[in-house]
Amino acid sequence: MVPATNLLAFALVSALLIAVPGPSVLFVIGRSLALGRRGGLLSVLGNAAGELLQVATVALGLGVVLAQSVVLFSVVRIAGAAYLIYLGVQALRQRHGQPAGRGPSRSASTWRILREGFFVGATNPKSVVFFVAVLPQFVDHAAGAIPLQLALLGATFLVIALVSDSVWALAAGTARKWFARSPRRVAAVSTTGGVMMIGLGGTLALTGNKA
Repeated sequence: MVPATNLLAFALVSALLIAVPGPSVLFVIGRSLALGRRGGLLSVLGNAAGELLQVATVALGLGVVLAQSVVLFSVVRIAGAAYLIYLGVQALRQRHGQPAGRGPSRSASTWRILREGFFVGATNPKSVVFFVAVLPQFVDHAAGAIPLQLALLGATFLVIALVSDSVWALAAGTARKWFARSPRRVAAVSTTGGVMMIGLGGTLALTGNKA
């Protein structure tokens, strides 16, 4: 198992990194502005599940292969960026079809939102680099069971991220609910969310192979 000192140090590092808004936070905020608190929280869960897949991949030793392969890494990066842009465009197309004060909870099913969040989390290139580069630094090789140690460290990161992202989702969703007192304002907020996702997708697509 991971020594308590290593685990505590990793938790502190993770908390500091997570406190700085990155792609996951911007995705959650954009989704919450477009879909409301429910959609934002479901996106958080889906995103975390996708990143859990990355943790499992790293724990099994496949993450290094992905991170070191320019072609594979580029495929994952472009796929994730394209999907973010797609979600942003969808938010823009649907912004005038939502009643004031209500998110798209009737039209957007729970499983669809979770599935979309999962794909974004699973294809986030920055989290792949983080898990491959940072997790091994806190492993105690003398203790053995390296895959289990990597899995525990990854799970620790995901729990902290899940709490932090949920706070962002609630805050952004609450702001959307306040603005949604008129159809014009809810359309403007949904537009903001869509533009944020398109911008995030464009940024990830242009940041280079290992950014």
